[in-house]
Amino acid sequence: MCGIAGIVSLSSKAAPPNREALVRMASTLSHRGPDEFGVYRDDHAGLAHSRLSIIDLSTGQQPMADENGTSWIVFNGEVFNYVELREELVALGHRFRTSSDTEVILHAYRAWGDAAFERMNGQWAVAIWDSVAQRLVLSRDRVGICPLHICEYAGHLYFASEVKAIFAANADIPRAFDPVGLSQTFTFWTIVPPQGVFQGVTEIEPGHVRTYENGTVRDRAYWTPAYPVAGNRHSKFQGSLEDAVVEVRKALENATSLRMLRADVPVGSYLSGGLDSSLVAAMGRRFAGNRFQTFSLRFEDAEYDETEYQRLMVNGLGSEHHEVVVSRSDIANVFPEVIYHTERPILRTAPAPLFLLSKLVRNHGVKVVLTGEGADEMFAGYDIFREGKVRRFWGRQPASEWRPRLLERLYPYLARSPVSQQAMARQFFGRNIAAHRSPGFAHDTRWHTTSALKRLLSRDMQASIAGRDVIGDLLGNLHPDFAQWTSLAQDQHLEIRTLLSGYLLSSQGDRMLLGNSVEGRFPFLDKDVIALADSLPASYKLRALDEKHVVKRAAADVVPHEIISRKKQPYRAPDALSFVTDDAPEYIDEVLSESALSEANVFDPQAVVQLLRKCRARGKDGQFSNTDNMALVGVLSTQLLHRQFIASRPQGSDSIEVLTDIDRSSTARKT
Repeated sequence: MCGIAGIVSLSSKAAPPNREALVRMASTLSHRGPDEFGVYRDDHAGLAHSRLSIIDLSTGQQPMADENGTSWIVFNGEVFNYVELREELVALGHRFRTSSDTEVILHAYRAWGDAAFERMNGQWAVAIWDSVAQRLVLSRDRVGICPLHICEYAGHLYFASEVKAIFAANADIPRAFDPVGLSQTFTFWTIVPPQGVFQGVTEIEPGHVRTYENGTVRDRAYWTPAYPVAGNRHSKFQGSLEDAVVEVRKALENATSLRMLRADVPVGSYLSGGLDSSLVAAMGRRFAGNRFQTFSLRFEDAEYDETEYQRLMVNGLGSEHHEVVVSRSDIANVFPEVIYHTERPILRTAPAPLFLLSKLVRNHGVKVVLTGEGADEMFAGYDIFREGKVRRFWGRQPASEWRPRLLERLYPYLARSPVSQQAMARQFFGRNIAAHRSPGFAHDTRWHTTSALKRLLSRDMQASIAGRDVIGDLLGNLHPDFAQWTSLAQDQHLEIRTLLSGYLLSSQGDRMLLGNSVEGRFPFLDKDVIALADSLPASYKLRALDEKHVVKRAAADVVPHEIISRKKQPYRAPDALSFVTDDAPEYIDEVLSESALSEANVFDPQAVVQLLRKCRARGKDGQFSNTDNMALVGVLSTQLLHRQFIASRPQGSDSIEVLTDIDRSSTARKT
């Protein structure tokens, strides 16, 4: 993938975009695309691009124009069905000068308008500028794999793959935390687009297209999910479970082949040891040719390590395998760099090992990897879906003694499981049990627990969010068909809208991959796989309490039984423990000092001092509560973010070499 950026005048009184600002924007995105840089500018708009060359290495430079030189595009991502779309467009009379998917998008938009994005199967953030109509079109893929931020300031619209490019463009753009963005983060683990973390900077929503033209802004969803209706005996998928197994296998095979073969560079694969990455790697191996490279994370802490299953899969694949072993100190040392790339607070350290893993990938000369991300959201793999089912079952007979015993089947991978003590589990999971028919019921326990972290906020920040109910805002703005969907579909939709887009595909996904110039590809998030998964009856995905049932059946012929039958273990990493070791880096005391906390004014200094003291006291036995784990990571990441983006400003460079440099401004014509 790549990095895109741009500046567009929203007012006739606004000055033309500044070329040096565009170059700075491109330079701050050099980690996303170190291969080539390009800039286009006229009197009303400027586009910038940093390229990671994957498809059409010789002629795919950007910004790219149509044959008339009037429409221009910058594009981050991949459109995997571009070959098929190109054939349709050629039949309509379109002529192409390159072999790139970028040019296909440009022609597709001319042919079909906004409907072009409905036809695209891939992952993208794209900007199209029509210099004649003076129209800017911004679009983002269905589930938010590729990021796209926007900011309006002083008569200009700034957009970029990352916020740092916007801040580098203009030193006058204010830089401050958005209290609502922080409140969302300390509730949902992430912001929910279009909300951003910084004031004045928002995101294009996944599955949306936004148009700026003649002083008006039009934003619409070109894609929305379509789930089975509750109580309807006939789901959208009419086949049997065995039929579904065949269709899921076929859809995943096609999705994987597209992501393996539609690249002009070798494609490797992540291998976690779980079902999803193992299945993707097994399917990818079929299309890899003679050499197939796989990459795994290992941990010094046995609680998080999955080496046994990784190597079992490697032996079956016969792949060229690479590993990186991560310690608590490794996480602590790399954490500031991780936060520079996430550009938002995080409540878990899980992105840090993934950043080290993508560095391993890049060091072995691989630019593209497959991952199993999205399988849990699309096929109901998380314990939160099982938890929701159990709690609803219990809620229908709250006096039952045996129904809550089903809670004991949840969270088997946690050394300090919330269900290990029956009395406490019943109290915790029984909270609000009478509301089992309400939207957000399955997520209520998680959101309530995470919201407790707001007690650490400063008095000023508390006042800023007072009266703003972010949970109510989310649940008050649901899909029109939400109430008709099955309970599982409702839970899946909320998980996709919150955690998948804002955290898993961003902080753990795009940012950790592109931080080392590596592109991730996600077969489970293929357009057709998503549509198929959404159409299946709930019982095909969550059969009793067996998660991802249909996927397990589809994997039976290619993934070892030991991996398929193992208890679900989500990817995790040491959290607070990473920052309370005897050799902890000095920056921790610096950003958590009373002076630094007072300057940022996000958290109450005394509350944080007490939290840090408590965590250090418990660091010897590692007995942290889930709340303290999240709290320390959340405070530390927020303070680092303040130091990197608010107390100082991303600068960028004016001196990078620009390969594609088109200047059609009146200033250039005069010279």
